[in-house]
Amino acid sequence: MPNIPLTFNEVTPQWLGEVLDTDVVNFESHKIGEGVGIMGDIYRVELDYASNESGLPPSVVVKLPSSFEENRQQGVALGMFEAEVKFYDELGEATGTGLPDIHFAAINSGTAEFVIVMEDLCDLTMVDQASGMSERQALAAVRVLAKIHAAWWEKVQVEELEWIPSMVGPRIEYVDQVLPEIYPAYAATFEPSLPEGGAELLQLFSKSYLKLNTALAERAPWTLAHQDYRVENMLFGNPENDEVTVIDWQGIGRGPGVYDLAYLLGGSMETELRRENERDLVVAYHTELCSNGVEGYSLDSLWADYGFAHLIGGLATSVFAGGTLDLNNERGKELITMMSERHVTAALDHGGTGQIPN
Repeated sequence: MPNIPLTFNEVTPQWLGEVLDTDVVNFESHKIGEGVGIMGDIYRVELDYASNESGLPPSVVVKLPSSFEENRQQGVALGMFEAEVKFYDELGEATGTGLPDIHFAAINSGTAEFVIVMEDLCDLTMVDQASGMSERQALAAVRVLAKIHAAWWEKVQVEELEWIPSMVGPRIEYVDQVLPEIYPAYAATFEPSLPEGGAELLQLFSKSYLKLNTALAERAPWTLAHQDYRVENMLFGNPENDEVTVIDWQGIGRGPGVYDLAYLLGGSMETELRRENERDLVVAYHTELCSNGVEGYSLDSLWADYGFAHLIGGLATSVFAGGTLDLNNERGKELITMMSERHVTAALDHGGTGQIPN
């Protein structure tokens, strides 16, 4: 098996040839996704081969841990690097839709030493999260999400999947402990841009994270959740045919699928467009769940759970990223500011502090 490069400088033609089982004589590369894939460094690699053998990819994408030490430590502490590698190795086939082809994935367990080599999806369309999804892209994204969730619906609470963090497990307990500590650092940079009532909401939220996760976990059905299901973690082919490929599976968890739905619509659509279309999009998600065999989950229950879920994922990502990660990249700061405004507004639209348990 190929070794795991510790930095991109260790990615050589010989190593790529071993991964692809052919003779690579040279390559050109450039870093992509800066300020987007904050926990990982991602490179597009264009390949030159010794032969003209058909079927060889002209390029691949190589994902390595972030070059920032603090980010690597967070990835290890939260089990994110190991989770993504194991997801592709063990769960990708059963998930069955919306995934890239993986050429190689490996990790030295318990460390930040990992690598993923996947197909280059450069022919597909990536949407800037600040611009937001169109209504049609959002519809394609929720339909693909429902198919992924349906494949694992109420099947994840089994011993062989206990390696996947749950919404009431150690990962959530860890975040619950650190959110009150890091909120002041987040507030110093991002609180001034929050809508009215946002600061009060986030201050209370930062002290209630475990309670909120526990409440959602007790009221909504469980499945395999992506937990970072936003538009910059997917690429679109023809949205009219629901052609969506989902990437960045390092945050997977076992818990309510509605978490992903609220996270997507709350953060990846402009606020007014979300308000105009979210009911129809939630209906489309529910319809797709039912079409793929899910039973016993009413639309009314889904809508109520969806509103409650806005109090969790997007708020946590905003505070955690804004308060702890190295955001020297201005693109990263802009992303956190935008995510905060949208997610806080969505949470306020669906009840805000009135929904937070005592």
